[in-house]
Formats: sequence, structure tokens, C-alpha cells
Amino acid sequence: MKYMADEACNRTGQTGYPTLFCTGQLPERCQGSRASSFYLPGRFSRVPESLERKMMVLGGSASIDLAGKVAKTLNAKHGELEIKRFPDGEKYVRILDDVKDQNIVVVQSLYRNPDEYIMELLLLVDALRDLGASSITGVVPYLAYARQDARFKPGEAVSSLTIAKLFETVGMTSFMTVDTHLHRLEDVSKVFHIPAHNLSAMPLLGKYAQENLNPKKPVVVGPDEEAEPWAAMVAKELDAEHTVFHKKRVSSTKVEIDTGDVEFEGRDVVFADDIISTGGTIAESARACTKKGAKRIFALCTHPVLAEGALERMKNAGVRSVVGTDTIPSNVSKVTVAPVIAEGIRKTNGN
Repeated sequence: MKYMADEACNRTGQTGYPTLFCTGQLPERCQGSRASSFYLPGRFSRVPESLERKMMVLGGSASIDLAGKVAKTLNAKHGELEIKRFPDGEKYVRILDDVKDQNIVVVQSLYRNPDEYIMELLLLVDALRDLGASSITGVVPYLAYARQDARFKPGEAVSSLTIAKLFETVGMTSFMTVDTHLHRLEDVSKVFHIPAHNLSAMPLLGKYAQENLNPKKPVVVGPDEEAEPWAAMVAKELDAEHTVFHKKRVSSTKVEIDTGDVEFEGRDVVFADDIISTGGTIAESARACTKKGAKRIFALCTHPVLAEGALERMKNAGVRSVVGTDTIPSNVSKVTVAPVIAEGIRKTNGN
């Protein structure tokens, strides 16, 4: 994929913001390369030829590289977009390919600047519908606004439902996300009225850990009760036991970690969670494992939000390595979710 910056000029002739042309040529660095129920793909297989001919993958500015990887995995066309920002902050979106009667996949993760990326995605999907796309699958690997799925105080916005309504209204015909943490809803399909799937990257993270971290006598740990499904999936890949920790508040300012009855002496620990944000929970849990005699400690997550100081906080607590995926590009994004997304698309659109 090439990035070609062009200077946009407003009507007064002043230099505006760069235009980003998102093309279908993948850069060298990308080549080869208790929340809910999860879609767990099996062996990755080839998309039917009839589907390949009519499928196109488009990547918003948040997920250009990931879209290219998905297109390559599917052997589908990686379509071209022109996206730019005007001096007043507005976004301009143009689709440079003919999308009429095409099955379109739009990949756009909603990290760091979710409001901007949501607006860009809405413009893109609405344009695709107007231009006659046969189907529009929205792939949002990191789904912002998912935490507010109920009204706890009078007047609160239920943001997860709002986002779903927006996506449906502009024309998405199906929706996919990856390891979205729905706190009180069992399934992402309960948020949407279109077909919706919550894919999981945990098997890929577990495989990466097995092949690259080589944990010895591992025990996989969910740092809290809600992380149990992710710990279970990683443990399956490592052929290891898993457990979850429980937080016990002993005062208004002090929290203790209850590690349960699992033996940690002389064993490697692999934490598995959907999101690592501040790293505080992982750090506390790592210290608890060290006190129990654990050897090496690793942390796996799908979404490496990694607020300022998070990596240092975990490192100081004894975490040797943190591994995330490219739902949020970062220095720890060692695993791509492209195969999981591609398989999810194949299963839902193929024969």
C-alpha cells in the first residue's frame, strides 16, 4: 500500500491538510506477513472464486495496513480511497473504484480518535450504499463506546446502542468486531439488528506465545473474572491449565489479589485479557504471582491501548513481555488479526 500525500487547497488558495490516497499495493513491511460468545474460525481456507471476483476490501485511515492484509488473505481487491481533512477539520471521503454490485468489506478500528474515525466510517458506508454496493460488511476490530451498554443514571446516553444505530442507518448489512468486551450483554448480536459477530484473536495470541515465548509449565491467568473466556482460549492453545484472579478490597484505598489455589512455584505465567490500558491490573497480578514463586511472566491482549506509562508499570512489576495485536497499531502489536477477520468474512459470505 502506498501513502501519497498531496496538499489540498481551500477556496482561498491557502494550503490545507494533506490528502491521503489509500491504494491497494501493500508495503514491504506488511507482506507475508464474560462478555459474549465468540466466533472461532477453523482452518483458513480459500474464498470461493465467485465471491473473490465480487469482493473488495477498503480500509479507513485508522486501518489501512490491516485492510491490506485482509485483502491479501482473501485474495480480494484492495480498493482505493481518497481521504483528506479540510482546514476546518471536516473529513472528505472519495471511493476511487467502481463498487456497484460488489460485496464490500470496510475495515476501520476506532482507537485513540474514535469520534473522527466513526464519522469517516459513516461517510464511507453511506457513499458505498449510494453507489450501489451489493453488501457492506463493517469490520471494526476495536469497537469504541462499547462499555456503556446500559443506563445507570438518569439521562445517560447508552453509547453502544447509539453506535449500532448509526452503523445500521447508513447502510451496513453486517458487522464484525474482535474481542469486544460487552459487560452486561451476552452477545454483540444483541446490540445490532443486522448480522453481527464477535471474532476472537485469542487462539492466534496463544499460538504466538507457544511458538515465540515458549512458556515452561505454563499457567494461563485471567486477571479478573471477566477475562475467563480469553484465558480459556489461550490455555487451549498452550495445552495448559487456566485460572482467574479475584480482587478483594480490604480498605477504601487497598486492593488485594486473590490468586486462588493454583500452584505457581517454578512456573511461567501467561496473562490473557481483551484490553490492556493502564497496565495496573496486570502489574498488581504479576506481583502476586511473583510472591507465589512464578518464574517468567508474560501478558497477552487483543487491544493494546497502553496509556502513558503502562508498559513501564508492567515491566517494573516483573512482566517480561507484552504481546498485542494490530487492532491498535503499537510497538507490541506482534500478531495480526487479518486471518481471523478473513475467515469470519469467508464463513459469513461464502458457501
